[in-house]
Amino acid sequence: MSKKRIFTDEELKVMGTPTLDLIKKAVDAGDKEKAKMLAERLQSEIGHLHDGYMVWVSGLLSYIYRKLGVDAVEEAEREAHGIEGRSVFKPSGKTDLRSRAEELASGLRGHMQPIVIKEDDEKITLTMKPCGSGERLIQMGLYEPEFGLAKVKERHPATWGMKDFPIYCCHCPIMEMLAIEATGKMGAAHIVSEPMKFGECHFALYKDPKDIPEEYYKRIGKTKP
Repeated sequence: MSKKRIFTDEELKVMGTPTLDLIKKAVDAGDKEKAKMLAERLQSEIGHLHDGYMVWVSGLLSYIYRKLGVDAVEEAEREAHGIEGRSVFKPSGKTDLRSRAEELASGLRGHMQPIVIKEDDEKITLTMKPCGSGERLIQMGLYEPEFGLAKVKERHPATWGMKDFPIYCCHCPIMEMLAIEATGKMGAAHIVSEPMKFGECHFALYKDPKDIPEEYYKRIGKTKP
């Protein structure tokens, strides 16, 4: 090997191997500590990319809002979620409540935060502690002047009728709108408080759509069926 080389061929091979493959190899070899270390590394790698995209999207939405206003933000979100729903987030076709809860939990686990899931006679509620994207952006101080993510000043269906609404969180009311427009039914209703500061969002799947509060429809400009 040339003296100018920095890495050995084996080091380059390992560095280019997906971490999940290395975890499986460590498990097969019975090396529990290495497998644990690699699992932590995998979460760190995914988290780094997750947060990068989260801030990137929020920065783009902030630019759209400041240049074109909240209506343009809603229009852009609708376009983006339409593409998303036809590609990576295609509906499974399962409509029973159990499957819907399992699929929602699967998606939320991608934020890599603890989820508290509860069921009562009325609904199944899923709560991330903290919300792995919207709430964490607030916790990270990204809406402070130093970083400058936008808050929507005016009340609008894309803000659940709230003022000073964190720009990233606009996708939640907009996705509620899209679900109703596509199926005639509310998907997961968000239980939130105003103002949107620290505090979890609760995703509520109601067993009987009739029990969904009328206010949840009104705040996004819809009429309860």
